Amino acid sequence: MHLARFFRHVAMTPTAARRAFPARTMDAIAAAIALSERGHRGEICFVVEAELTTSQLWRDLSARERAREVFAAHGVWNTEENNGVLVYVLLAERRVEIVADRAIDSRVAAHEWQAICDDMHAHFRDGRYEQGALAGVRGVGALLERHFPGRPEGRNELADRPLLM
Repeated sequence: MHLARFFRHVAMTPTAARRAFPARTMDAIAAAIALSERGHRGEICFVVEAELTTSQLWRDLSARERAREVFAAHGVWNTEENNGVLVYVLLAERRVEIVADRAIDSRVAAHEWQAICDDMHAHFRDGRYEQGALAGVRGVGALLERHFPGRPEGRNELADRPLLM
């Protein structure tokens, strides 16, 4: 375990996480996801995790590995067209990971996902969490709209409300 990483996670409190992502920001993210999903058949799931547990840090679990766990645990892989996308933020490390199900991931180049992560990170670095989150939702939505246009009425397979863990 790396001590500097451990202390970053210990320092990230639930209160600090709620300051970065207050209720109004969570509402804005939910509204952006709902609006985005009107234009495509994909599903966007947004999760903010404040910090990893000591056990996860001891195992040297990376943000990417944790994002994959969250992707599976929240059933983002379980959409009809296999086009669910998880936007995962590990707040203690200001890391952003995007995990996409096979149907969308096979159509989008890695550098396109990375560009969205980089844009979000630039906002987060400056403390603009809401703007970064909304930019991420718009970026993912644009890719889904390009590859899975249209939306059957009334179909919403994953909740639009972001989750703060």
